[in-house]
Amino acid sequence: MIAETVCSAVAVAGLGIAGVTAYRKRFLSAARIAAYSLLPLGLVMTGIVEWLADTAFSPTAWAGFGVLGAAWALFATTRAVERRRGGTRKERRAAARAERSDAVAAGASAPSLGQGARPAAAPRAQGGADDFSDIEAILKKHGI
Repeated sequence: MIAETVCSAVAVAGLGIAGVTAYRKRFLSAARIAAYSLLPLGLVMTGIVEWLADTAFSPTAWAGFGVLGAAWALFATTRAVERRRGGTRKERRAAARAERSDAVAAGASAPSLGQGARPAAAPRAQGGADDFSDIEAILKKHGI
């Protein structure tokens, strides 16, 4: 009963503030204030405020919130541990298989990529260490 009275008073006060705001020719703000002030009244009329009041003073409801909090804490903890370990068991097995397949042969000194896999080194100009021809080409391309 008290919650309904308070919500109704808040709605009336909000509508009064909206009226003053509309009198000052700020109609968009007045409409927004009126919308916010009508929310508590609508919640009272639909019965949500009564349901919330019954829930707030119910020990069973608070125990339910405690169970929900414990479930959330367990979920968050398991996710944190899973991320620290590097994913799920399936992902760890796949990573281990990929690591074994990429391994180098025991007698090899370097991975055998073949000659075609290495990029050819770009020939340097004989002009010295201050070769800025590629930078000049980029600047000319952009008109600088």
